[in-house]
Amino acid sequence: MSLFPIFVKLQGRLVVLVGAGEIAAQKIEGLLAAGARLRVIAPKANAALAELIRSGKIQWIPRKFASGDLAGATLAIAATSAAGVNAAVYREAEARGILCNAVDDIENCHFYYGSVVQRGDLQIAISTNGKSPSLAQRLRQELEQQFGPEYAPWLDQLGEARDALRAAGGTTDSSKDRLHALASNAKFQEFVEADSAKSLAVGQGNL
Repeated sequence: MSLFPIFVKLQGRLVVLVGAGEIAAQKIEGLLAAGARLRVIAPKANAALAELIRSGKIQWIPRKFASGDLAGATLAIAATSAAGVNAAVYREAEARGILCNAVDDIENCHFYYGSVVQRGDLQIAISTNGKSPSLAQRLRQELEQQFGPEYAPWLDQLGEARDALRAAGGTTDSSKDRLHALASNAKFQEFVEADSAKSLAVGQGNL
């Protein structure tokens, strides 16, 4: 079965995370970074989540998952080692038309987490349809070498150029041609060289 790759806007949307152990903790940073409203349901929470709970960054319901807990949610994530709990979360998500991911539990998933390379707003996600997470991890490591941290500021610059062209009211074809040229590898190499020269100049100025 083919998967449909998407990047989802979660700003302000409720995500219910069932489980509060190490498996769950690995999912929280990305969800909060995406602006999700996060509700954690678990009888106990590990130390890694304690500060987030105290600061109000996540809502914690200290009990086992129960029917009705997915009301109003956009996504559900079952991050427990209990197959029965994962299946219960999946069944309620299915009934409510909510997408569910059960970590390392393929049978109880509507979607999988990809292995992700992130450089600022640049995201490259890799999926093997659950067949080989090890391959996805290796490919991620290779791509991290190919796409270094310099891609983050370069993408910011490309975004600014796109906004400027839109504001100038250029024709569609001319704007597209210009944007394709700016996104070329040659322009990227120019950006890297200019940034390196700037950093060198700053370093020499501090001597």
